[in-house]
Amino acid sequence: MTSAARIIGVFIVCLLIWQPAEAVFGQTDTPAPPPGATRHQITLLDGRTFEVDEVWQQGDELWYRNGNISKGIAASSIKKHGPLAVKAPPAKAVAPGAVAPKPLTPPEPLAIWIYLNGGARVRVDEVNETTDGAWYKRGNLQMFLERERIARIERGQPETAAPAWRQGGWTSGNDRIDHLIKINAARFGIDPYLVFCVIEQESQFKTFARSHKGAQGLMQLMPGTARRLGVRRPYDPAENIMGGTRYLKELMTMFNGRVDLVLASYNAGEGAVMKYGRNVPPYRETREYVKKIGKRYGIDGRKPQEENDVPVPQR
Repeated sequence: MTSAARIIGVFIVCLLIWQPAEAVFGQTDTPAPPPGATRHQITLLDGRTFEVDEVWQQGDELWYRNGNISKGIAASSIKKHGPLAVKAPPAKAVAPGAVAPKPLTPPEPLAIWIYLNGGARVRVDEVNETTDGAWYKRGNLQMFLERERIARIERGQPETAAPAWRQGGWTSGNDRIDHLIKINAARFGIDPYLVFCVIEQESQFKTFARSHKGAQGLMQLMPGTARRLGVRRPYDPAENIMGGTRYLKELMTMFNGRVDLVLASYNAGEGAVMKYGRNVPPYRETREYVKKIGKRYGIDGRKPQEENDVPVPQR
């Protein structure tokens, strides 16, 4: 053998020794895997481990693809291979200043509505029916309603969170009347719930109500009072509620916000209240009027009894 042939033989042996077990197959045009695709892990007998995009068996070799490169490995040189466990995506951090979502709150308790004859209704916390009527609790108040005033009692899931009692929880049963109460109360600076209580007591929301004394409409305005307040059509809900709410505002100003004296004046006239020294007059009807509305509205009011009545002037 010539020396040139020997050199070539040695060179071929070196190449065979240097060649790794991995046989390069070549590049392909296979696109990279989409984000989130399952990756695979291959562990060789010598302990080396690497991750690839895809693996498949072909004869005595295991082929794999990583990106755009595909290679084949002798199956005898592989200890194990398999898909990697999918890692859960990290929780998104709340950006500085961002408001974290509030935990779910339990549903509101069932709403209880007492429907009154005439269409009005009042929302209460608790109700206990008897043969004569029903005791109900509203906030920290407890009151009795006669059976003849109650149309029905219903319980149902509230539509929204329960508002403060003087912000909601009442309706006349007529959207237009409710709207008129609210806009006139806002116009004259009167609590709309007070207007609601007065109308319910005066007329039970009957537009054409008329008393034996001649009081007219929803808020039972006397003809002289109606004219003074600019009410031309006392049976028109818009004019009547405007006039009655304006009258309540005048009385509020006159008696420095004393709701009990305002109610007494609305029933008996401000002259009677002034006559008895700016106190609730000792009239049975007026006392009951102040007591009923005062309890519903949420004031203690002045509830005259025999021992604390304002003394009747000497004849």
